[in-house]
Amino acid sequence: MDDGTRLTIGEVSARLGLPVRTVRFWTDAGLVDPPARTSGGYRLYDAAAVARLDLVRTLRELGLGLTAVRELLAARRTVAEVASEHVRALDAEIRLLRLRRTLLQAVVHAGTPTEEMRIVSDLAALSARERQQIVDEFVDRAFAGLPDDAPGAGLAGAMRSLPAELPEEPTAEQVAAWLELGRLVADDAFAGRVREMAVAGAGATPEDPDPGLDAGRLRSLGGRALAEGVAPGSPAAEALVAELLDDGRGQDPGRRTALADRLAVFTDARVERYWQLLGVLNGWPPFEPSVPAVEWWIAALRAAP
Repeated sequence: MDDGTRLTIGEVSARLGLPVRTVRFWTDAGLVDPPARTSGGYRLYDAAAVARLDLVRTLRELGLGLTAVRELLAARRTVAEVASEHVRALDAEIRLLRLRRTLLQAVVHAGTPTEEMRIVSDLAALSARERQQIVDEFVDRAFAGLPDDAPGAGLAGAMRSLPAELPEEPTAEQVAAWLELGRLVADDAFAGRVREMAVAGAGATPEDPDPGLDAGRLRSLGGRALAEGVAPGSPAAEALVAELLDDGRGQDPGRRTALADRLAVFTDARVERYWQLLGVLNGWPPFEPSVPAVEWWIAALRAAP
């Protein structure tokens, strides 16, 4: 078709194996130059237009959207760039299929209840971007209005580090962690508790009780008390209180109460669980829970000497 011959839209449709309405739509969308017209108004396509329509057909069969096709034809992007983007899209689709398979296997093997199955289905249907958006919205709710440089506000960045994707071959522990985190970030009460901790941290002052208290020592002594079965309020517990505060003010009821209240504000088993689950997904080294030891201290400080 290089002799000046022009084809009607029906002839182009037959040659390319495309419906007439598709050829008309691509033409009207500007993917080919406007064709010539007969005196009766019928479209006539030259060889260049037919070749261009053939390329559009090929690109569409590869799964490219019309925007990508238009940019390619306008020479704003190379074929290699478009192909690379398509490969990334296919990779994302493959990851999603693997994720769905993994989650369904978890349902099959664990005898997951109906509510868990609903969560699995909802999470698997989301894109990676949508799953990250859930985490971002949770962090925004918890930290809204806090200055970026406020004490406690730095937690926001770390709390966004929930992986949007599970590993290609996740362990049963990672699947369980991912689902549990999904439930946590969807819970407004949990977001409210995180915000309470962040706001309290932002309002900390040098006058707060024991701002320089050694947190590592506190956890160590509290862990020892738990391991030895020391009851809050007992003489052994009071000896540990004196050892922790070791400045002669261990018997000050006001100081003890203020410190217990301060510890309670920043102690929450679910918040600590959030960090543990993030660690499972991100491959961080596991850590021993500190909340039980701190809760022992809260009880010991509130007990009458």
